[in-house]
Amino acid sequence: MHKGKHRMDYVSDIEWPRRAVVTAGMPYGNKKLHFGHVAGVFVPADAYARFLRDRIGADEVLFVSGTDCYGSPIDEGYRKACEGSDTEEPFQGTIVDYVRRNHDAQKATLDAYGISLSVYEGSCLGASAGIHERLTRRVFDRLHANGHLMRRSTLQFFDPEAGVFLNGRQVTGHCPVQGCRSEKAYADECDLGHQFSPEELINPISAVSGKAPEMRPVENWYFDLPNFREQIARVNADNAADPDVRAVVSKAVGEFLAAPVIYIKNELQDDYRALAFALPAHEFHEAEGGKQSFTIEFASIDDRDAARDALLHAGLKIRTGKTLVPFRLSGNVAWGVPVPEMDGVSGLTCWCWPESLWAPVSFSIAALLHRAESGACGSAAQADPGAYAWSAFKDWWCSDDAQVYQFIGQDNLYFYGVVQPALWAAFEEGDRMEAYPSGDELRQTRLIANHHILFGKTKASSSGATKPPSADELLDWYTVDQLRAHWLALGLDQKSVGFKPKPFDPDEAKRADPRVADPVLKEGALLTNVFNRLARSCFYEAAKNFDGMMPLDAPAPDVVARAHAALHEYERLMKAASLHAVMSLMDEFIRAAQKHWADGIRDAEHADDDAARRQVLADSFYLLRVCALLMHPVAPAGCEMIAEYLQIAPERVFSWHAPFASMAELCDADEAASGVHAVKELPPRTDFFGKHPSQFK
Repeated sequence: MHKGKHRMDYVSDIEWPRRAVVTAGMPYGNKKLHFGHVAGVFVPADAYARFLRDRIGADEVLFVSGTDCYGSPIDEGYRKACEGSDTEEPFQGTIVDYVRRNHDAQKATLDAYGISLSVYEGSCLGASAGIHERLTRRVFDRLHANGHLMRRSTLQFFDPEAGVFLNGRQVTGHCPVQGCRSEKAYADECDLGHQFSPEELINPISAVSGKAPEMRPVENWYFDLPNFREQIARVNADNAADPDVRAVVSKAVGEFLAAPVIYIKNELQDDYRALAFALPAHEFHEAEGGKQSFTIEFASIDDRDAARDALLHAGLKIRTGKTLVPFRLSGNVAWGVPVPEMDGVSGLTCWCWPESLWAPVSFSIAALLHRAESGACGSAAQADPGAYAWSAFKDWWCSDDAQVYQFIGQDNLYFYGVVQPALWAAFEEGDRMEAYPSGDELRQTRLIANHHILFGKTKASSSGATKPPSADELLDWYTVDQLRAHWLALGLDQKSVGFKPKPFDPDEAKRADPRVADPVLKEGALLTNVFNRLARSCFYEAAKNFDGMMPLDAPAPDVVARAHAALHEYERLMKAASLHAVMSLMDEFIRAAQKHWADGIRDAEHADDDAARRQVLADSFYLLRVCALLMHPVAPAGCEMIAEYLQIAPERVFSWHAPFASMAELCDADEAASGVHAVKELPPRTDFFGKHPSQFK
């Protein structure tokens, strides 16, 4: 038996924050969740939040999200719901009722997938509603006081047949940004996240009447985004130099740091030259490398816009390039967070995208409020939970020893990678507002951007032509652990990847052919076969030959060294949120652990060696404990069941604050002295990671 002289304590060389916030985006409040919402953002974010709870302590992690309740998508969805359809009766109730219905469905889905949010409310629901409205008001007051708001009269689409101004989602057309092929663009953004002025939209059509709308002037507040080019560039340079930040972040943001330009087809060069003298000062660039358009470059966005208007008025078809443009903060959609009256302008609401940037702060304050109300933060906090929450959130969003990890889709990088850093910088100037006591300011966040998860070869979108399965439907065919493991292994941090569940294959012959493997079950097999077999073997052997006791002998030195190497590599990969690589590591480690058991017990049985049998069981329980810890963020239910049968408190099994020398370190002193620990009896044919009933057909 191996004794303490062989002990090697695990020492980490990775620095983690003292506390952390993890965010998971905000689903619109006009629909249920399809699998892309859950697979592309929520499961990766949940795995990371669970890891951080294990690594730095459950009380030091907030995992927040909520329903995006406001804005034109919800307003339009509510309008259509009230009209009814062939499959549904007209919705009866207020718009808040409509949002709450969808929110409750979203929450039920997230709960079914084990998404362990600290709070999931909504920008108009729960405690978050009042907090979010108050924070939005403070944001506008702060930006206005610091001189970063611009009041601009712009053109908005108006449907003369219906007699109404149209919100952003009630107008569709083709994206005008050069190089973008999206034919699903709205009033000022396309479905790929490109921003533009409404008058640039190509072939606009009103969703209300189906006719081409007119443009009429309206006044709104804009954030002076171009003024923060230097700050955005500095943050982006830091991200580019950080090996733990995905390259797609700095690449996507860098595209918007380009100079303001206009692209014009080569065949229109004579028409352009006839107008060039009347345009603001600019540089002419010939088309390069066989490109079909030449470029004119301007010193400012205002000069570019003036030239754009002149060229459009002259009938030239043009496209604009990605650059920093004033970012609209307000609108006249009635269903929105009210904007405070400023400079005599009233009656506006906040555009939903800006307020979704600070919504995670609102949700964090709400989570802290609930903690305080529960008594988890002490009697002083419980006496005035609201004051505590508004003060304490700075320890999570503003402190140097805290970090915010934001899981987002890559098509949202304009908002989180371009606009958000500028807004955070704009808050730093001038007098401190109430929301930021003691002079602390919001720190820049770490963006973890995933590529698209596809349904087969098509982008998973509930509004697309090919309807993906809902997240709920998938649970009729797979277990939660199987789906979580598969989605994390897909490598969305590297590229867009297709999700190809066999039960939903459009080819009926493949669905019916038992010889065709289901790719979704690849990682599930690691759980249901290999990991499950390791766990069952340990408990059944303890019951069979050790009177239900787990031996607490020190594991073999090579076993400890292998486990420590896996722990080190796991931490390194988690630091970069490289979750597909984590899954590859765990595949190798769990298979090696199972092989160590199988080979060791075979040799012990062949030699009829009780000491060898005891040692391999001690080794294997130790390896099982490490496997359970490392797979806990991936397959929490099964791993927590392992802790239950170990009869060791989960907070001890799933903690990184241990030497990882032996199982004795998890037991009390008397057990360590006796050399054994009683485990719970495992009934025959019990699975820690089971298959779905449909998979036994």
